[in-house]
Amino acid sequence: MSSKKYAIGVDFGTESGRAALVDISNGHEVATAVHPYANGVIDDTLPGTDIKLEPDWALQDPNDYLEVFKTTIPAVLQQSGVDPADVVGLGVDFTACTMLPTTSDGTPLCFLPEWRNNPHAWVKLWKHHAAQPEANKLNQIAYQMGFDDLMNRYGGKISSEWFFPKAWQILDEAPEVYAAAGKLIEAADWVVWQLTGNETRNSCTAGYKAMWSKREGFPPNEFFRALDPRLENIVDEKMSRNISPLGAKAGGLTDEAAGWTGLLPGTAVAVANVDAHVAVPVGTVTEPGRMVIIMGTSNCHMVLGTEERVVPGMCGYVEDGIIPGLIGYEAGQSCVGDHFAWFTANCVPAAYEAEAARRGIDIHQLLEEKAAALKPGESGLLALDWWNGNRSVLVDVDLTGLLLGATLSTKPEEIYRALIEATAFGTRIIVETFEANGVPVNEIVTTGGLPNKNSLLMQIYADVTGRPLFIAGNMQGGAVGSAMHGAVAAGKAAGGFDSITEASRQMAGLRDVSYRPNPAAKAVYDQLFAEYMTLHDYFGRGANDVMKRLKSLKAQIRAG
Repeated sequence: MSSKKYAIGVDFGTESGRAALVDISNGHEVATAVHPYANGVIDDTLPGTDIKLEPDWALQDPNDYLEVFKTTIPAVLQQSGVDPADVVGLGVDFTACTMLPTTSDGTPLCFLPEWRNNPHAWVKLWKHHAAQPEANKLNQIAYQMGFDDLMNRYGGKISSEWFFPKAWQILDEAPEVYAAAGKLIEAADWVVWQLTGNETRNSCTAGYKAMWSKREGFPPNEFFRALDPRLENIVDEKMSRNISPLGAKAGGLTDEAAGWTGLLPGTAVAVANVDAHVAVPVGTVTEPGRMVIIMGTSNCHMVLGTEERVVPGMCGYVEDGIIPGLIGYEAGQSCVGDHFAWFTANCVPAAYEAEAARRGIDIHQLLEEKAAALKPGESGLLALDWWNGNRSVLVDVDLTGLLLGATLSTKPEEIYRALIEATAFGTRIIVETFEANGVPVNEIVTTGGLPNKNSLLMQIYADVTGRPLFIAGNMQGGAVGSAMHGAVAAGKAAGGFDSITEASRQMAGLRDVSYRPNPAAKAVYDQLFAEYMTLHDYFGRGANDVMKRLKSLKAQIRAG
């Protein structure tokens, strides 16, 4: 056993899981390993069957999550040569809301032969949007019953991505699955259950995704009865009212989980967390006034406050939801990296692919290089970033993308830049909505996959928002943040920390590079943003619902 101590963080993403073994003294990632999910995102056909899934479905296989533990943790121990006795704690973070039905002992229903061919027995991934009818009904009934304060906590609407719409969809469409489920649980909490043998429910997913608050708990049973009489006792029958705070110890590794991972039995395991929220202290942010944006396939915007403020269209605010003692606010954009990936997969001519291959660079690098040669406004293009709906501030998954101003001379790099600018405009709306409602945003710290890959994107965000952008020192915000929480779960006496603020001071840092607004570029972007807002409100606030009519027509034609 050495004097150095380590923690491991496991970050469960949309396509894969990643483990990072982190030096507690400085936050350095000693070793990392990634395990792609064998079944990935299940959105077409149920594995091992010819059962086709309906539109807007997105499922996963919980066995893929167990395989992450079994492959990545042994891999980082082997790579690093670290003695398992020097690993003081383990933390996990997860996409959310990602939920599943299990038996009372935690066995996923989809593991059982009698339920394996029922799609509702599988994990509903965060981007499963097929519960929109239930979300619509929930929102309507909540206002009819006078739960305005509750709705205001979540920006005025509960999303189809969240826990109760998904649970209600199971009840509506597969009541037999709902009846068979001893538990409905976030995947984040389920994996911690598998590691420790203890069922815990974390305050982050409960607060942001399941309408729970530290002061009031869950909505009353009468609320759920009004949705559907069969839902009246959902919290007591299928969930738990025992909610654990972030940084708490969920338990120690069981002998079985120790066998999977190569860690010692009893190693401290932290209560689960959400992938975006866990990254905030990795960006050195433990105080109000600084926004953290986790930039990847989507954007998550996190900011801290000292008091509760109603901010229209954000995803929610939760007391102690990110950092103990503060209100944690969340907003988001559901299509960012996905946006650019869609474009490169479907709209780039062969000549560009050939040039990138000839020069030995990625197609994104080529497009960024060409787009960077353009001036703001030069292309005459403007886009709406709704290729995957709008999360904040409109909270509407039925909105779709728009590109305006294209001509026969429009080039791929011009469209690529317009798509980047559209996501930056979406972020500006979020920033300005926070500020207009008393939650200051003075600077932005970024983490995730995009900030270290695309400097043009970073400069455009600085120019559009008018705020300096910084980059977290650790590229793996989720895994390192989870490791921090693992160290807090272990506690100072075991070589960890007694608070996440203490862990952040010791383990977090920023990169030397930063991006400052260019006044000339910002002046042009102010003009473009005014036009963006015109389109945003016209198509997004009901003046013209053509996007929804087209989506409905598409569904009719495909179904018929």
